[in-house]
Amino acid sequence: MELGDHEQPVVMREENKRRRRRMKPHCTSSSFSSMELISIEFILPTSNKHTKAPEIMLLEIAGNCTVEQMKAQIWMRAIEMSQTTDFYHAFTPDQFILQYQKKGQWYEIYDKHQVLQTLDCILYWKVLQKKVGKIYVVQKQKPSEEVQEFQRQLNDLIGYDVTDVSNVHDDELEFTRRRLVTPRMIEVACRDPKLYAMHPWTTSKPLPEYLFKKITNNNIFIIIHRGTTSQKIKVSIDETPDMILHSFFTKMAKKKSLMDIPEDHSELDFVLRICGRDEYITGETPIKDFHWIRQCLKNGEEIHLVLDNPPDPNEDEVQKEEWPLVDDCTGVTGYHEQLTIDGKDHERVFTISLWDCNRKFRVKIIGIDIPVLPRNTDLTVFVEANIQHGQQLLSQRRTSSKPFTEEVLWNIWLEFDIKIKDLPKGALLNLQIYCGKAQGPSAKTNLQSHDSSNSDAKCKTQLLYYVNLLLIDHRFLLRSGEYVLHMWKIPGKGEEQGSINADKLTSATNPDKENSMAISIVLDKYCHPIALPKHRIPSDTQGDRTRAEMPNQLRKQLEEIIATDPLNPLSPEDKELLWHFRYESIKHPKAYPKLLSSVKWGQQEIVAKTYQLLAKKEVWDQSTLDVGLTMQLLDCNFSDENVRAMAVQKLESLEDDDVLHYLLQLVQ
Repeated sequence: MELGDHEQPVVMREENKRRRRRMKPHCTSSSFSSMELISIEFILPTSNKHTKAPEIMLLEIAGNCTVEQMKAQIWMRAIEMSQTTDFYHAFTPDQFILQYQKKGQWYEIYDKHQVLQTLDCILYWKVLQKKVGKIYVVQKQKPSEEVQEFQRQLNDLIGYDVTDVSNVHDDELEFTRRRLVTPRMIEVACRDPKLYAMHPWTTSKPLPEYLFKKITNNNIFIIIHRGTTSQKIKVSIDETPDMILHSFFTKMAKKKSLMDIPEDHSELDFVLRICGRDEYITGETPIKDFHWIRQCLKNGEEIHLVLDNPPDPNEDEVQKEEWPLVDDCTGVTGYHEQLTIDGKDHERVFTISLWDCNRKFRVKIIGIDIPVLPRNTDLTVFVEANIQHGQQLLSQRRTSSKPFTEEVLWNIWLEFDIKIKDLPKGALLNLQIYCGKAQGPSAKTNLQSHDSSNSDAKCKTQLLYYVNLLLIDHRFLLRSGEYVLHMWKIPGKGEEQGSINADKLTSATNPDKENSMAISIVLDKYCHPIALPKHRIPSDTQGDRTRAEMPNQLRKQLEEIIATDPLNPLSPEDKELLWHFRYESIKHPKAYPKLLSSVKWGQQEIVAKTYQLLAKKEVWDQSTLDVGLTMQLLDCNFSDENVRAMAVQKLESLEDDDVLHYLLQLVQ
């Protein structure tokens, strides 16, 4: 597998304009195999001039081409054969979407980088034994004014346009939104409209003793209002709202007119709502378990409820959906056995497994430019490039120091001591700009220092700017090509510092492009997309033997490490011991954060062993929920999706009122 350096001449700045290099779109190879052809009937957006029926085109599409390449083929053939060629000259393929029908639902083939063979519709047609599939070419609709206004409000709240691809390098936000449509529509279709409209705010915790003492004979008084009249009744704290309504209507059977209740209405036609609030007391929960009731008891206040008509479920606008569903296999890459190039005809290769890439990862630093230079012009500047996973440093390189001017050019490759195949999902390329005082010629460093601690060792340096790029994107594809990244400024003295360690891990770039430092880089380009394969978890019989071999002295030392305060950093020896006796550590839920922080995420074999280990997490699953412990796995030290998913699954057992206690930390 050969890589091109793509050396390009340095572009000098025009006299009064700032240079802003633009990222070039990632292009896959345009050649594809003719050995696996899929017959597809395309229903075009144009009509036959004579029959007025939609034009239909039958094409044999290579199974290893991408959706983007398939659309280009459709367009070229339509220009050649359609009766309305002017239409296809006037538009581009990007202005149209591809849709198909499955079980009465419309699905969009959304991901333009997806390989045709991996699409769910292809698998679906094979199951139905269809020799020819059918895809509709549909013109994109402009977003409605309502959607545009909603997006503008979101942008105002966030502070910048989240739909601007140049702010986030790619369409990850839109991609995620589209993938969430399917589970959202399933959830909306399955939910109880009545319960959703009047979702009660209750707790499962027992009534505190101090509140129980304020209740006489297990009974409380509530005041039910209807129009201008009201009725005070005594109820048991163990009665449910439905029981209270039934009891109330039994007592008021001959007095309905006093409460402005139509004679033909019963308790089934009404609900209890809290006065002055859009909050309902409804369902089969005892009234003592409603938060509002407990709040009134705590403050010694009367309980006022309104006898109201239930909300109309037909007014629920959440049922509306702007987008069709996306193909169920969107973003699927496959296992290493499916992606590997070993033993395959090169014509049949359409995606390459990351684990086949044995060369070291590298990045080309083109240069930086800044709109406003610092006041002190007698400074030097260099770029430090780190590859990190969470806060674990996997590899580090830096450029030489150069005078700090409006534009500084290096145009050099930095090669890291980590192989491409060892890059984990969540790995960041962290770029930092340091400055220091200019030194004499004797202090100059090499173009590429392999010992970053020696470079500028005699010069006191200061971190000025930083930015991150996720090396494996949301489609599990290795990034490639040219990027211009707008950097974040390190807060100065007197400025709000915030949680700088966590902030420095953001993969978002600075939206203030005109006033921010920009760094231009190049990543290697490849003839095919490089995909991170899915891990296949093999069976493991090593665990019991490893636990039996652990000496008592080391067991005691391990228990002491597990018992240490989470804020105390682990020594390299502690981490080595935790990992070596990982099968013993995994028996202790409190050891999980320490054990997982000891994993060397920059080694693919060790990551595979970690996933194998996490398949044996029965002790964790069966343990009592410790929220503080679980949330440790969601902090900035852990970037692995499987680790974070394990923590989220554990937190799913939290009641709604318990989630409120930790909402700030969860959002952060």
